[in-house]
Amino acid sequence: MTKLLYQTDSYLKEFTATIIETVEEGVVLDQSTFYPGGGGQPCDYGSLETLDGKTYEINAIAKRDGKIIHVIDGDKPQQQEVKGKIDWQRRYKLMRTHTAMHILCGVIWRDYNAAVTGGNMQVCQGRMDFELEGMQREMVSEIEIKINDEIRQQRPIVIKIHPREEALKIPDLIRTKTNLVPKEITEIRTVDIVGLDLQADGGTHVANTKEVGSLKLIKYKSKGRINKRLTMAVED
Repeated sequence: MTKLLYQTDSYLKEFTATIIETVEEGVVLDQSTFYPGGGGQPCDYGSLETLDGKTYEINAIAKRDGKIIHVIDGDKPQQQEVKGKIDWQRRYKLMRTHTAMHILCGVIWRDYNAAVTGGNMQVCQGRMDFELEGMQREMVSEIEIKINDEIRQQRPIVIKIHPREEALKIPDLIRTKTNLVPKEITEIRTVDIVGLDLQADGGTHVANTKEVGSLKLIKYKSKGRINKRLTMAVED
């Protein structure tokens, strides 16, 4: 089992770890700050360096049988200590993007009482689908003003890990149309944009909304009678 260092410190750029298993695709570490992907957020990129100075590029993470595999092309290192380093510039942009998605979700839940029906993100851009019947340009402009106002509020973002039963007692913790938290998960991590949005979430986030930058809703479309999609860009 790999200890997930990013769960308690999204700003950790480098770490040391021990290779506990080498498999066909790559290596399994005893601990890692690489986000493996999930919840619409892509995995981290970066590198692993052995004590003899050999560097292995990591551009994918695979999840197999409960293992997190740092994918390596070509020859793989065997059991030893390594130094890991994530592509921080890319990670930080994804942190800003993921937090922006929570700001959008929080505003629409608060002001329009609409649940999320789907979503995905890439670096500095993301889309979310909501259970909404109608959406016009005027409404989109109104939402854009509101989400940027939340950035200016400089709201702190607090990460906590709760026992499952305790977490599920929190009102409106699950903002998706269906509960996506697997039943075998015994602890639930929450992301709290204080005063706006509290959700179960496993991804990486910035510490304050002021870090996000400005947000622009670049596209909206209907995906069905009560399903509307918003696409958002994160700008410096």
